[in-house]
Parts: sequence; C-alpha cells; structure tokens
Amino acid sequence: MMDFMPPVALLAGFRFPMVAAILALLVSWAVTPLVCKFAVSKGAIDDPTADDRRVHTTPTPRWGGIAIYGGFVLALLTVLPFAYPKAPFPAYLIGMVLLGAVLVAVGALDDVRPFSAKVQLVFLLGIGVAIQFFVDPVGKIQIGSLGVPFAAVPTVLVRFGMASIPLTAIYIFIVTKTTDTIDGLDGLAAGIAAIAAATLTILAAYGGQPRVAIVAAALAGAAIGFLRHNYNPAKIFMGTGGAYFLGFSLACLSVVGAMKTAAAVAVLVPVLAFGVPIFDAAFVIVRRLMHHQPIMQADKRHMHHTLLGMGLSQRQAVLVLYALAAALSLALVTVVLQHHG
Repeated sequence: MMDFMPPVALLAGFRFPMVAAILALLVSWAVTPLVCKFAVSKGAIDDPTADDRRVHTTPTPRWGGIAIYGGFVLALLTVLPFAYPKAPFPAYLIGMVLLGAVLVAVGALDDVRPFSAKVQLVFLLGIGVAIQFFVDPVGKIQIGSLGVPFAAVPTVLVRFGMASIPLTAIYIFIVTKTTDTIDGLDGLAAGIAAIAAATLTILAAYGGQPRVAIVAAALAGAAIGFLRHNYNPAKIFMGTGGAYFLGFSLACLSVVGAMKTAAAVAVLVPVLAFGVPIFDAAFVIVRRLMHHQPIMQADKRHMHHTLLGMGLSQRQAVLVLYALAAALSLALVTVVLQHHG
C-alpha cells in the first residue's frame, strides 16, 4: 500500500480516494433515475400538501438513499481490493455496510409509513450501539477517551470505560438525526454531507488513515452523484434512509478516522465538519423550548426556513448554507494541517 505524502505534494496519496469518489459518483448518478422509477411504482412519493413545512410544490419520489448506498458500496468493492489486497474490508467497515443497509431499508419503510419519534430514537441508538461490536485490530468505532487539546505529548484527560458505549451511540444518533432534519430543501442534505465527507477525506489522508480517506471519498462521490438529480428543482429526494445512511456513515468515519488521528482537535471535528446540521438542531431546540413546545415537534424553525422567510429562493438559501459548511470545514482542515505541520 502506498504511503501518504505531507501537504507539500497536494495530490499525493489521493489517487485511490479520487478513483473511489469518481466511481461512486458515476454509479449513484446512473442509478438514481432507476430508483426514481422504482419509488414511483411502489408509491414512495412525497406529498407537498402533507404539512405546511414542505417547500416543494409537486409530488416527488423518495428513496434516493438506495442510489447513494449503491454507489458507495460498489465503489468500495472495486477500489479497496486493489488498495488493500490482503485485507480490504476490516470489521468496522463491514459493520458500516451492513448496518447502513438496515438504515436504508428501515428509512424506506418510514418514508411510506412514518415511525414515531420514540421508535426512531430507540432504533438509531440501537444502531449506534451495534456498530461498536464490529471490532478487529484495524479499528473500532468508539469514543474511548478525551485528550488534552494541542498537548506537546499526547495526554488523556479521561477514559470513558463502559460509558464509551452510550456516549458513542448518542454521538452517532446526533449526527445521524441532524442530517435527517436538515433535509428540508432540494440538495441541502446531500451537499452538506458531500462537504463533510470531503473534509474527512482530507483529514484522514493527511492523518495517516488512507483506508478511511477512501471510504470517506466514496461517500462524498455518492452524495455528489445523487445531487445531480436532487438539486433544485429536485427530481427525487433521498428520503429518511438516505439521510440516515449519510449521517451514520459520517459519524462513524469521524470516530474511526479523524477523531483518532487528530486527537488534539477531536472536539473540533463534529463542531466544524458537521457544524451546519448540529447548529441547526441546537437552534431549533432552543427556539422550541423558548416557546414551550415539545422538542420533537416538527415546525418551520430550521435555518433553511429562516432564510426562505428572509426572501431568499431555495437555491440561494442552499448556497448560503453550503458556503457556511465549506467555511467551517476549511477552518477545521487548516487547524489540523497546521497541527500536523
């Protein structure tokens, strides 16, 4: 396996990630129209009159997450055996793929017959616990400790022990669910996920985690390929399964990759890489509490609704949030590269 070069050689070490990204992009781009027809045939259609939170005006097929998942998996099946001939798929990655399929399937059911908020909470927390049991010497998706930021010598402040299991599950739940809740405008969740995945690709490549870089790049490519059909005016939505799969995968990669290799800035990874959906969720929760409303009650208090209320078009609001996500990710990459440099 090739060694990854320092930041001086900008493209060094990115050959396999770039191939994975391109393959995932092409597959998800090509498969999405087929998924669209399949969703229509099964009645998986988003009705714009279902509630007043929806901003689209025409019935739109869901289940785009199937195409995203397909592009991601096919890219990994193609690239990883060349990058790692002896052991292409570690246990944690097998867990991500298997549990990702469960998320896409359950999300597809939710798109047809919505589950209650409590059922979704228990289900996602269960997935967050289950992924931690896919373990081998290559890696494990679990937040086991908290270190001292920017210490000259790596220093652990606290080891979580058994508490690592619920803490990791809660973290995965937060990233997964916030990715779903931000999916309110054409292309918003797919674009934000692509930016976050590209950020994790860079962090993993320069942090000595080339396999994680390949996986993250495949995720970014799959999201971008789907975005071709999902950008305003959207021909298809990713649905609950797509949002769950993207959020879950991003959370897992941030734990096994960036949070491990960039321990000194571990706290910054979720805050900046997932800053837009996490801030949006916090913003909504605070406003609901201020108005004495249930936290889980759906409404039009999300950031994208606020931007639309200011007179921006869907495309303008999405571009503003893209720019914010890119700026936060750029800040994260800058801090991490300076630390490694």
